[in-house]
Amino acid sequence: MTDLRLADEIARRLKAVEPDDVPKRSDFDLNPKNRPSVPRQLREAAVLVPLVDRADGMTVLLTKRTEHLNSHAGQISFPGGRLEDHDSGPEDAALRETEEETGIAAHHVNLIGRLDVYETVTGFAVTPVVGIVRPGFDLMPDEFEVAEIFEVPLAFLMDPANHQRHGGWHNGTKRYWYAMPYGDYYIWGATAGMLVNLHHRLGDLC
Repeated sequence: MTDLRLADEIARRLKAVEPDDVPKRSDFDLNPKNRPSVPRQLREAAVLVPLVDRADGMTVLLTKRTEHLNSHAGQISFPGGRLEDHDSGPEDAALRETEEETGIAAHHVNLIGRLDVYETVTGFAVTPVVGIVRPGFDLMPDEFEVAEIFEVPLAFLMDPANHQRHGGWHNGTKRYWYAMPYGDYYIWGATAGMLVNLHHRLGDLC
């Protein structure tokens, strides 16, 4: 399948089931007993799932957060953040945050759909917006937030053999999470969970 046909087929599969604004995926998918018994007021956020259309195969662009941040320091994530009052919706927020964090301007991105809204244990309802990124962009990482920007082959991240389940103890409770180690990068938690969701939407396409 050529890159153009692959991008078109990804878009078709994403739009086959239009997700709504209610979280259907979460950090509690592997930890159902840890889910809060009382519904929470979640804060809205959005991330861009950037699929870079490289000549030698599609990749996923990810960022590594700086170590000094108060939350999620050093973790691997998609570019994104909480919705601001001036954002028209998740797509607008995802594109704005992507440009602020990585320097990739909106005109390099062709938005093709959404994944299911993802609830984090920290109280966010995150809308993952999927976009095809045209090469030729210049990276200008936000030095305060972003330590590194890198790409991982989409085929690697969509291979179920690389979808590991790891676990550990937190405040006396055993917790499990998805992980997709790639070289020196430990992709896990919400980012890995959203990639698992992308795999479920794409099936055996990649």
